[in-house]
Amino acid sequence: MIEVTGFRDKAVGVFGLARSGLSAIRSLKAGGASVFAWDDKESTRLMAAGEGAMTEPWERWPWAKMAALILSPGVPLTHPEPHAIVRHARETGAEVIGDLELASWFLQGEIIGITGANGKTTTTALTGHILKQSGIPVQVGGNIGTPPASMVKTSRAGQWNVLELSSFQLETIVDFRPNVAVALNVTPNHMDRYDLFTDYAAAKHRLFMNQTAEDVAILNADDEITSSWVLGLKAHVSLFSTSRELDEGLFMRGRELVCRAQGSEKVLTTRDEMNLRGIHNVQNVLASFAAGLACGAGPESMRETVRNFNPVEHRLELVTAVEGVKFYNDSKATSVDATLKALEALAGDEEGQIVLILGGRGKNAPYEPLAELIKTRVRALVLIGEDADNIESQLKGRAEIIRAGDMKDAVEKSFAVAEKGEKKDVVLLAPACASFDMFKSFEQRGEIFKSEVNALAGSAGVASF
Repeated sequence: MIEVTGFRDKAVGVFGLARSGLSAIRSLKAGGASVFAWDDKESTRLMAAGEGAMTEPWERWPWAKMAALILSPGVPLTHPEPHAIVRHARETGAEVIGDLELASWFLQGEIIGITGANGKTTTTALTGHILKQSGIPVQVGGNIGTPPASMVKTSRAGQWNVLELSSFQLETIVDFRPNVAVALNVTPNHMDRYDLFTDYAAAKHRLFMNQTAEDVAILNADDEITSSWVLGLKAHVSLFSTSRELDEGLFMRGRELVCRAQGSEKVLTTRDEMNLRGIHNVQNVLASFAAGLACGAGPESMRETVRNFNPVEHRLELVTAVEGVKFYNDSKATSVDATLKALEALAGDEEGQIVLILGGRGKNAPYEPLAELIKTRVRALVLIGEDADNIESQLKGRAEIIRAGDMKDAVEKSFAVAEKGEKKDVVLLAPACASFDMFKSFEQRGEIFKSEVNALAGSAGVASF
């Protein structure tokens, strides 16, 4: 393993120059390394050059001197060029790792790693708030905003680093070891990257591979995949469930969220005290409570934090209401399962029907799991993006289907078809797809949706929330 001082005056390659790649370049340059970087986009190569990296094609890098190759999470190893550079790096003796592994070598303090197909952002943000409000030093990053490498300079001994982690990041870990590891669920996602669902699940499972008996593994007892991991883990296992009471662990009983340990139990909060909607968010809260308890947070402080915690941006975020029709932004719902959870949350609480905006860049996952709920609770599907034809072919006949050319068109057509009478409908953006066909990110997609909704509200003389 290369030590911090080992990068000084050594050559290091960075392949893939999105946010995490550029962050890795800055950290490596600050440590005195000579950095070589490559991406197939000229714009990102120019940004890397601005950070002091040399941006020649990777075949021209000084491989005889190369100490390590850092792969960005967005680089799929199954594609020909990444596969070629990885093979070449290993043949020349360069260590191949990702930005998460790189950051973990230098991060001070302890680590909470949170993964799952859905709910990572909410659980990561809430866990960070729980620790902060309990007076426990903490910083939050990973997929939630700050790349792990950018957290190194602000890390301190005695501090917790709460990291939202994707399967992409976990693919390239070597020695990364979270003191507390949380797996929320594993459902089909990113099937455009993985050949098999089992490959995706295996990438998630890597979160636990370096844990010891001193660590804590928090698992969803209701999820078929995560519950199967209980046996074989070295860490102490803490379970949570919304479907049944547990002999040991955290669970929902009626409207109460309960912790049971060593023969005693305590009500941590109730669903009535939560601002987060849907059973999936109860799971997120239980997981956050489990993480908080593992880090020493007090139950009363945690209860108060949950009581004041609002949905994170782009996660079932209420934008405004126009003529009684509520608009919800769930742009972060980039998988079919995330969209299903959003539909379940709103279908259980709203009187009217749902107008659902779906579409974007598909991930080769079937849309059929949405069919039953669409048939019973969705008035219309408004389809956008590259995968609109595929979505229509799978869901045709379950609800009226409307095509929209862009987000403005989607918002206007959704409002037009929504019922505004006594039982007012809900318009939900929960695309079940990636955003990259029309937008830079799911954040930009959500921002544009909110902008168009607020413009619609303005034209109707309605003040935004």
